[in-house]
Amino acid sequence: MSTVVALSQHAFGLRPHVTNNICFFDEQIIIFPSGNYCVKYNIDQKWQKFIPGSDKSQAMLALSISPNRRYLAMSEIVQEKPAITIYELSSIPCRKRKILNNFDFPVQKFTCMAFSPDSKYLLTQTSPPESNLVYWLWEKQKVMAIVRTDSQNNTVYQVSFSPHDNTQVCVTGSGMFKLLRFAEGTLKHTNFQRGEPQNYLAHAWVSDDKIIVGTDTGRLFLFESGDLRWETSIMVQESVSETKNLEVIQESESLIDFPPLSSPAPSYEQVMITASHSQLAMPQVFAIAVYSKGFACSAGPGRVLLFEKIEDKDVYHETREIRIPVDLQSNDSSQSDKQDILCLCFSPSEEMLIASTSKNQLYSITMSLMEISKGEPAHFDYLMYPLHSASITGLATCIRKPLIATCSLDRSVRIWNYESNLELYKEYQEEAYAVSLHPSGHFIVVGFADKLCLMNLLIDDIRPFKEYSVRGCRECAFSNGGHLFAAVNGNVIHVFTTTSLENISNLKGHTGKIRSIVWNADDSRLISCGTDGAVYEWSLSSGKRETECVLKSCSYNCVTISPDAKIIFAVGSDHTLKEIADSSILREISAFDVFYTAIVISHSGRMLFVGTSVGTIRAMKYPLAVQKEFNDYQAHAGPVTKMSLTFDDQFLLTVSEDGCLFTWRVFDKDGRGIKREREVGFAEEVLVTKTDMEEKAQIMLELKTRVEELKMENEYQLRLKDMNYSEKIKELADKFMQEMESLKTKNQVLKTEKEKQDVSHRERMDELLDKQSRELQDMECCNNQKLLLEYEKYQELQLKSQRMQEEYEKQLRDNDETKSQALEELTEFYEAKLQEKTNLLEEAQEDVRQQLREFEETKKQIEEDEDREIQDIKTKYEKKLRDEKESNLRLKGETGIMRKKFSSLQKEIEERANDIEVLKGEQVKLQAVIKSLEKDILSLKREIQERDETIQDKEKRIYDLKKKNQELEKFKFVLDYKIKELKKQIEPREKEIKVMKEQIQEMEAELERFHKQNSQLELNITELWQKLRATDQEMRRERQKERDLEALVKRFKTDLHNCVAYIQEPRQLKEKVRGLFEKYVQRADMVEIAGLNTDLQQEYARQREHLERNLATLKKKVVKESELHRTDYVRIMQENVSLIKEINELRRELKLTRSQVYDLKAALKVTKKGQPQEGSETVSSTNMLGITPAMRLNEQEETGRIIEMQRLEIQRLRDQIQEQEQVPGFHPITGIRLPSLLESEEDFEVQIK
Repeated sequence: MSTVVALSQHAFGLRPHVTNNICFFDEQIIIFPSGNYCVKYNIDQKWQKFIPGSDKSQAMLALSISPNRRYLAMSEIVQEKPAITIYELSSIPCRKRKILNNFDFPVQKFTCMAFSPDSKYLLTQTSPPESNLVYWLWEKQKVMAIVRTDSQNNTVYQVSFSPHDNTQVCVTGSGMFKLLRFAEGTLKHTNFQRGEPQNYLAHAWVSDDKIIVGTDTGRLFLFESGDLRWETSIMVQESVSETKNLEVIQESESLIDFPPLSSPAPSYEQVMITASHSQLAMPQVFAIAVYSKGFACSAGPGRVLLFEKIEDKDVYHETREIRIPVDLQSNDSSQSDKQDILCLCFSPSEEMLIASTSKNQLYSITMSLMEISKGEPAHFDYLMYPLHSASITGLATCIRKPLIATCSLDRSVRIWNYESNLELYKEYQEEAYAVSLHPSGHFIVVGFADKLCLMNLLIDDIRPFKEYSVRGCRECAFSNGGHLFAAVNGNVIHVFTTTSLENISNLKGHTGKIRSIVWNADDSRLISCGTDGAVYEWSLSSGKRETECVLKSCSYNCVTISPDAKIIFAVGSDHTLKEIADSSILREISAFDVFYTAIVISHSGRMLFVGTSVGTIRAMKYPLAVQKEFNDYQAHAGPVTKMSLTFDDQFLLTVSEDGCLFTWRVFDKDGRGIKREREVGFAEEVLVTKTDMEEKAQIMLELKTRVEELKMENEYQLRLKDMNYSEKIKELADKFMQEMESLKTKNQVLKTEKEKQDVSHRERMDELLDKQSRELQDMECCNNQKLLLEYEKYQELQLKSQRMQEEYEKQLRDNDETKSQALEELTEFYEAKLQEKTNLLEEAQEDVRQQLREFEETKKQIEEDEDREIQDIKTKYEKKLRDEKESNLRLKGETGIMRKKFSSLQKEIEERANDIEVLKGEQVKLQAVIKSLEKDILSLKREIQERDETIQDKEKRIYDLKKKNQELEKFKFVLDYKIKELKKQIEPREKEIKVMKEQIQEMEAELERFHKQNSQLELNITELWQKLRATDQEMRRERQKERDLEALVKRFKTDLHNCVAYIQEPRQLKEKVRGLFEKYVQRADMVEIAGLNTDLQQEYARQREHLERNLATLKKKVVKESELHRTDYVRIMQENVSLIKEINELRRELKLTRSQVYDLKAALKVTKKGQPQEGSETVSSTNMLGITPAMRLNEQEETGRIIEMQRLEIQRLRDQIQEQEQVPGFHPITGIRLPSLLESEEDFEVQIK
């Protein structure tokens, strides 16, 4: 993987068409979708943290937060398949808890979701044609129930759980309002629709069984357990002209290209498509949010209504209207409140209400402040800052300020500060296609549909000062130095200068539309690419193409250039990233099935970033690897349109068609990501026009006077209010004391009455209990007596029966044998009798039981009667007590309200007093600051005077130096003339030397070939060596003579050069020439030279004859082998020729550098000495140019220096000759004759004539 890392820093944007696109995490943190992220934004501290979407996510459709604020569910389409990701918000960073992506039922996408009250279950709704409602146990990824909500392909807009019941579910949509209950593994309908079907857009639970529902015709319904209990209609009071304006606005809004149908906005887009023109005047209820007093609902464009419940009734009445404020920066101020409010959300404490709109904006309002200002109209405020509402087409940064400029199809240009927030924004009549910031951050160039504008960035405005007739400018860019800017018009690039604001060049050559332009680091070249598959590199100096690379099969989207301006990077429609150098493609790196739409390289040249058509950012390390070595980052929900890096390589900026701007902190893991630390901080200067300054100064003066007046008025008013409030406080205190006393006495009376009633109730209860106990005791006594009597009878009968049995047993024992028959009869008789007695006994027992039941029944009836009486008495007194308590609570509430008002008034008084004290303290501080500033002004004035004096001294010194510089320039002119003359004299000599060297090289090559190829001639060579030694000695003598002659020639040249200085004074020139003749030409010398020449010619002829004879014998042998070694000879000759050329060039350069060094040394010596140097013969001709004698050179020093240089050159040539002599087969040539001095003198005389 790549070592280049990008961390998301801040997001400027909102995705509006995501179901439930805003929710509170806690009192200060909200969650909303931006790009392909969910952003956690702290309202107070202004920081952002990011919850990234799934990898390769194509669209975010819906959000839902659990009631316990621990989980967030996100519906997405990942690789053309639906998925639900559940994040755990309590962990840092937020981690994925579960991913639901394996489904046993057909599904295209999930359009809305809701968590159960205990956060264990999740309800999801799929899109048509399936339209399935799925009930999940999401922790176990288990489907508990599934049901089809609609069979007619109608859209479902919202699903929800009852606030305290996991089994109760509500579903609303186009023509449907359904209540379902989960039981026995299925979802069953519990209501039946009555009346005409409505298009239900939103709903909310106001209690466990009551639901408020809104429609697209502005009607609100209250259902209880599925039955209609209350309804109302929201009407907008608008004139006919306003209705027409609304239709025009609706038509203009339809021109904006929103994201494709994959974006989840059924509750807005589909409703707006199906809405008829007759219904435009009817407010559509897109969102409903419930709070403790009632509910809030959207009521048409830019409007929210608050409803509160009437006590003891299931009826709500409208209490407040909240509107979106008019945007002063907008070109059409009426457009700001024509935004549909898509989502409403209350904070957990119900202190704040947040709304998101169809124009990508977030608004908020504080409920407590709204309640305080009940008499005034309520308006929303921006939660953060105004955001782009359409595709962003341009992006630019500057160097001196932390600013970002963007332009969009929403006809706005916005200036952001990537360290804080939005700095400036302004809307225009036309769409803005391209934008570029000047490196200073003070100017901006914007390309509109019909013109190109150059504008100033003022402190509070973007003001144009130059317009160009460049239509449809899709690309523009300031140069890195800021002195130029380029703008594209179709297939032509216009280059303008920022100093004279003129068009200095038009670059033509593209056959298709130009898509991207970029400057190189030194602004000498401009690189462009277009839809014609061409990448051109233009030279600004000539206005022509320097390099070009054309690939017809590729339509390029973006181009950039490396910091060293050697390699061009281009991306286009062929799924590759291309490296281009010297008009050819070096490499093509595959994009792996995505289109690259933008590219940027860091100023350090080590990091490369590309944007793709699916909204991802790829970070690569340069040099690029062939393998898949990069980091992919989920960023935007649409194709990336522009990318840019800040000048210090710390932040990456990306914009997209989804209208979002992202800032990323980038670095290299190897520690080389940041180009350099910023030595100088960002500039804090801003542009202000003189009229604005004067107006503000005038306003400040007026405000100061007004403040003084208001201070006086406030003091007077405060004194009056203090007096009034003190009187009112006394009256209220007395009144409250009296009411409190009366309430205390009333409370005391009620307590005493309650105690009396309690005592009487207790006494009566005691009496009843005593009476009941007595009656119970009496009945128990009676029953006990009866039982005792019966028991005694039973005992007696039992004893009697026992006696009789004993008697009869005795008789039976006596008469057993004789009277068995009588005994049987008697036993039967007595058994019958016994049966009768037992029956009597049972009847007696049954009577006892009956009496006991009667007693219990009477007892129960008595108890019930007493309980009923006690309950009636209890309810009677409890009702009285409840009434007293309610009246007491009402009085307490009134006292609490009065106390709050009293405390708020006291706080206001204290705040006013504190403000007065603070203002006094600030006044004292300002006076002290003014005194210190006056002292600083005096010290600065003194310092300015001292600086002026030093500046005058410096200017005098500069003037003197300028004079000296002029004199040196005159002297330079003379020296340049001398150099030219010397060069003219040197050139013929150099040509002669060159010819001689070529002859030497030819002879060397021939001799070397002879020695290598003709080994048989060694005997002849040894014979000739003795002769050659003699000739070598002669040659050395001749060389010595030649050196002496060369020295003489050089001395003659120097003297001749001195004579040239008097070329315009014939008399002095004649004397100098005569002196030269006497010095160098003498009769004896002439005779000697002639004699020497004749000797040399004879020796040359003799050696030549000898060598020709040898050559004649050798050529016959050489011809045979010459063909064999021709290739080696040619190669060696080529190498020798190239080396000789290099030697000649180096000699030429050495001579030039030596002459320059010499001239500079001479000039430096003249300036250092500054005194006239006298000599017998002067070199300079400064008298004819008006230069003082102090600037003349010393002739002797110059000639000595020239001689020393020539001596070094002679020594170097000798060393080279010795090295050549050491090469085998090399023999010096003595047959070349140098021209005589007499011939050179004759040539010189001809030149003079």
